[in-house]
Amino acid sequence: MTLHIGDQAPDFELTASDGRTLHLAKLKGKKNVVLYFYPGDFTTVCTRETCGFRDQYAALGTLDTEVIGVSVDSDETHRKFTAEYGVPFALISDSEKKLATTYGATSGLVAKLTGSTSRITYVIDKQGVIAGIFDSMLRAGAHTDGVRQLIETLAGKSA
Repeated sequence: MTLHIGDQAPDFELTASDGRTLHLAKLKGKKNVVLYFYPGDFTTVCTRETCGFRDQYAALGTLDTEVIGVSVDSDETHRKFTAEYGVPFALISDSEKKLATTYGATSGLVAKLTGSTSRITYVIDKQGVIAGIFDSMLRAGAHTDGVRQLIETLAGKSA
């Protein structure tokens, strides 16, 4: 499935590695959602990206935004990654790549070669519409900086 800016984001209901249930429909009307797919915990670019979102998490929260990270890693690996890097948001184990397939995060060369997901980030606005897509396999900053700017723009529109 190829998703585009302006498309309604596909709904999901998943359990995070910390036990929380996350349902996109329940966030609709309340929060913007940053849904980012990444190849794996403890890898260089993925750690930089996750720590970038961690460092922005409080500021994004003041702008009614929730961050959710998704990879094929196990819940146990996510818990270790969360503990080591102080990740305050939910990480989802998508070992069967159901969510990644729905969101088109399985088509990249690295994903195909390694069995992981592509590095792609979706910003879903409070109405459940895809407001931004960031797709750069090697530049974590393209995701974290782009998300921050877009969320600030969305907040300005609703102010």
